[in-house]
Amino acid sequence: MDLKLCDSEYRFLLLVWETEPVRSGDLVKISHDRLGWKKSTTYTVIKKLAERGFLKNEDTIVSSLVPKEKCQAVESDYFVERTFEGSLPGFIAAFLGGKTISEQEAEEIKRMIDEHKEG
Repeated sequence: MDLKLCDSEYRFLLLVWETEPVRSGDLVKISHDRLGWKKSTTYTVIKKLAERGFLKNEDTIVSSLVPKEKCQAVESDYFVERTFEGSLPGFIAAFLGGKTISEQEAEEIKRMIDEHKEG
C-alpha cells in the first residue's frame, strides 16, 4: 500500500484521527469548519481514502485503518529524502537552525538515537 498522501488528504486524516469513530455527516461539518470544504469534497475524499485502504466507512461511521504514527513516519521520510537528499544530520542541523533545546529534550533525542543505532 502506498502511504504517501497529498497535503489535503493528510489534513483530512488528522481530523479523522482526532474524532474517530465519527459519523460521515459530522465529518462533513468539521471539514467545512476547519478546512473550508464542501460536502461533496468531503465525501469524495472519504471514498478515495477508503479505496486506498486508509479509512473504512461502515454504516456512515468513518474510522482509520492506518495509524497516525505510521503515516507520520512515511511523511517524515519523504520530507527528509526530498528536502535534504536523505541526510538526517542535514535535517537536524536545519531544524535546529541556531535554536537551543533543553537538557531534557537533548536526553530524549539521545535515547531515541541509541534505540535506532545499527549494531
